[in-house]
Amino acid sequence: MLSRYLHIIAPDYLGSGYSERPDPDDYLYSFDRLTDHVQGLLEALHLDHYMLYMQDFGAPVGFRLITRHPERVQAIIVQNANAYLDGLTEPRRTFFREAHDDKSPEHVASLYAFASRESIINRQYLRDVPVERRDIMSPDSWTHDLSFLQTDKDKKIQVELFRDYQTNIDQYEKWQEIMRQHQFPALIVWGQRDPAFIAAGAKAYLKDLPNAELHLIDAGHFAVEERAAEVAQYILQFTSKRQFPKHE
Repeated sequence: MLSRYLHIIAPDYLGSGYSERPDPDDYLYSFDRLTDHVQGLLEALHLDHYMLYMQDFGAPVGFRLITRHPERVQAIIVQNANAYLDGLTEPRRTFFREAHDDKSPEHVASLYAFASRESIINRQYLRDVPVERRDIMSPDSWTHDLSFLQTDKDKKIQVELFRDYQTNIDQYEKWQEIMRQHQFPALIVWGQRDPAFIAAGAKAYLKDLPNAELHLIDAGHFAVEERAAEVAQYILQFTSKRQFPKHE
């Protein structure tokens, strides 16, 4: 929907989708390493200015890119991408803390359930969608995900990222500080039925980016899956109001 108007780059992270997936027994997956590879892609494409669209795991990668090179960031688009403790319920904070700290085989094994077929479909994509609206959700999303989660090693990659997620929470204050310093133009479109990253996390951005544009919409965590056209319209309206440098 956006590619007619904007130059869109949508990479799969290392270990996900069509990207390479080094053996997790030999390669430790972390958000720092995912960021290294995305930064390498941007440099290989000679992209020295860009907007960042961030959702879920995109926030930790996006904010690391922002921290490394804030001068390259023209604007940020936030869609259920948390950067504040306000956006995490206490049980959610406990989950990430225990995922990081509890290294017992039993606890690590329990995290594999989050990469199961049942969890991908019903505890992720359909979790926040009212039953009467589930027929609008394309099964392509979870079919694609599940096709790359066939083996225990594929699942281990995702488990390693669950275990590393606390490192993102530990950096929230740094991310907030860099937003205050640079005052990036920002669009926040947030599915307000999201129980994982609650709507208070969307409103919290206004503490550091008071000029940000905020829209809370009738959707869950995967708002772009439920209301793709609505999200696209907000993005196009946001970008049309601003003049960004053109790059050959």
